[in-house]
Amino acid sequence: MQYAKITGWGKCLPPAILTNADLATFIDTSDEWITSRTGILERRICHCNFSDMAIVSAQRALAAADLDPKEIDLILLGSLTNDSYCPNTASLVQDAIGATNAASIDINSACTGFLYGLHIGTNLIRAGAHKKVLVIGGEFISHYMNWSQRDVAVLFGDACGAVTIEACAEPVGLLAAKIGCEADAKYAIQITNLGSAYSRLTDDFLYIDWNFQGQEVFKRAVRAMAQACEDVLRQTGLTMDDIKLVVPHQANKRILDALAKRVGIDPEKVFVNVHKYGNTSAGTIPVALAESLEEGRIAPGDYVLTASFGAGLTWGAGVIRWGDRVTPLTVSTAELPPCHQTALEILAPQIERYGRRQQSKDS
Repeated sequence: MQYAKITGWGKCLPPAILTNADLATFIDTSDEWITSRTGILERRICHCNFSDMAIVSAQRALAAADLDPKEIDLILLGSLTNDSYCPNTASLVQDAIGATNAASIDINSACTGFLYGLHIGTNLIRAGAHKKVLVIGGEFISHYMNWSQRDVAVLFGDACGAVTIEACAEPVGLLAAKIGCEADAKYAIQITNLGSAYSRLTDDFLYIDWNFQGQEVFKRAVRAMAQACEDVLRQTGLTMDDIKLVVPHQANKRILDALAKRVGIDPEKVFVNVHKYGNTSAGTIPVALAESLEEGRIAPGDYVLTASFGAGLTWGAGVIRWGDRVTPLTVSTAELPPCHQTALEILAPQIERYGRRQQSKDS
């Protein structure tokens, strides 16, 4: 049987940091209010294009695997905040990194975009259709934020991560996965005024708004991820005692704690970085994987359990058996363009714009 080993990994985090105290300068909130409800202390704000983050992540993952970009035969990019929808953003990444032999596909399943991509790429390799696949997940979510909407604006941040997967004979990589969607709750997370379903003839088309049903999302997310985790453990014949580390979608700390309790795993085994970056949607899992390796939380042969949920409401889980290498073969020098602004300075035009709109609605 053929498997798909994770051979390279990379992350890209914009340097500009938006703290809870920064948010409190223009939203009716406080550090205590945000931290007690979400566990988030700060998040990153991108100063360039989303594709710039995806390109840097990809180059760092390729370097870690010591792969020539021309060896990649498929790029799967999970994101809902693409540079453009035509052409697709995966093609922008392909061109920038020189992956001239790759097919390029965008995947929009919101926060589950990376896990869906890893599942698809792994199965295409196992079927013999591809040999070396680059899977990317990330978001430029701050660009799609209503900065006067407190319950959503405090949650999200910008980031991107990537892995390379390669055909191999040993039983490693994503051994089992379960993905799905509870479409009856599709509007529990909704970005409005974006897409062909909305009229371009109204003033509201120029603004982004969110429908975010927090309690519904919490309830369904914990249940769906827990059930998916149980499913993939059954598929592999493993128990929670066999799992070395859980790397879940970093939505907020309450969801992470509830998931750990529901699946019966020691919270110490759950990797958490949501306090540093907020919810970066499709970027959370690949960034967390990269940081888990940097911190020595994953050793060769370890079983890693991952789970995610997102708008749709999409959900999924997977069991990864790590291969024989936990350090990069080479290191990329790729970096984002220089940033000369603070997070508040980057966001200032949007904050002012949405503030004026809210004042107009209130008057």
